[in-house]
Amino acid sequence: MNRDDPQLRQQLLLIRSTELRYQLRGSLDSLQRPAAWIDQTRASLTWLYQHPAWPLAGVLLLLLLKPARVISWSGKLWWLWKTARQLQRWRASLLALLAV
Repeated sequence: MNRDDPQLRQQLLLIRSTELRYQLRGSLDSLQRPAAWIDQTRASLTWLYQHPAWPLAGVLLLLLLKPARVISWSGKLWWLWKTARQLQRWRASLLALLAV
């Protein structure tokens, strides 16, 4: 059999394809844990958006048990929320400028 034989070429290509598939699987294994963490976070956020009463109940419970701490943290969280909104606006305007 010479190298120009179609059957030999096909077998060599199948072997190469298998090798590449195993290399890809090895590369993707390192991404499995972060991807699972992202999936879990997304599922948790989806659940929270579908059941808003639970986080609200938690905040109210904290407000009853530790009112000074909740009031202290509410100011910090309000500032963080406003800053995040401002950053989103700046990002949107920057993307609009770059798109032109």
